[in-house]
Amino acid sequence: MMEIILREPIENLGGRGDVVEVANGYARNYLLPRKLALPVTETNRRKVERERVAAEAREAVERKDAHSVAARIAAAECVIARRVGGTGTLYGSVTSADIAESLEGQQLIVDKRRIVLTEPIKELGEFVVPVKLHRDVNAELKVTVVREGGEGAAPAAADAETGPGAVTDSEADSGTDSE
Repeated sequence: MMEIILREPIENLGGRGDVVEVANGYARNYLLPRKLALPVTETNRRKVERERVAAEAREAVERKDAHSVAARIAAAECVIARRVGGTGTLYGSVTSADIAESLEGQQLIVDKRRIVLTEPIKELGEFVVPVKLHRDVNAELKVTVVREGGEGAAPAAADAETGPGAVTDSEADSGTDSE
């Protein structure tokens, strides 16, 4: 077994600056070559402590920035228009990339990987989508999916009945085609 000092937090092992004991092979073949850890020496302890202080300062700035972006996202409303079938279901779906693109139009740059959609949105309506901005900061974005060319979902059934090529009741009774 080998004692090492972690330079980065590693799941199931420890946090930055922790002194842990791991198998020799794990340390030599994985942690040390990837610069995730250093052997335990007094010099390395001081080095990791300096890195930890700098990382905490950087983390505080990132967290503060994430809180300000979270406030802007909570105030934003994302409206996405999509083509809709006769039953009110979307042709295609709304993905995190579509939401990120819509936010970009509002001067909010959010990486699509930070938008947490368990599955794409496939129907009209309002949805609350979580956005993970930072390890400690999440925001909730209101996404509204509307019919392309108009608002709401009510006209879907009417469009299917009276759309192009549909036969109206009066035409069906008279036995003539409208052309």
